[in-house]
Amino acid sequence: MGVVHKFKNRQPSFLWDGIKVEEYKSGGARDAIKQVIIGPEDGSQNFVIRYFEIAPGGKSSLDKHSHDHGIVVLRGKGRVLLGREVHELSFGDAVYIAPFEEHQFENMGDEPFGFLCVIRPKEKKNNPESK
Repeated sequence: MGVVHKFKNRQPSFLWDGIKVEEYKSGGARDAIKQVIIGPEDGSQNFVIRYFEIAPGGKSSLDKHSHDHGIVVLRGKGRVLLGREVHELSFGDAVYIAPFEEHQFENMGDEPFGFLCVIRPKEKKNNPESK
């Protein structure tokens, strides 16, 4: 059965009804939050939609994963490190991050920098279908 999470607030952070806001501190990230908007808890088996928001001067962790990512910027200005290249980002920009590509997001503006991030769900270790 489908699920709806209504968008409820824009200030100071984007929020959705029923979605937990988590501080994002992984791997040296600074001044960032994360929300899982759609995920396995909602019945999604093939994708996860997350929202990240980075405060002015903040950044995400420098990461590299086995899965790819799709990113769409919803607010603010920032930049992304993709491998060895740096790209400026603003509202509406879309980013594809390939598997094992090193990446990091940084807020370069004076307002929150927020983006949606779509990934595949983590495989469950005890799930016979994931082997």
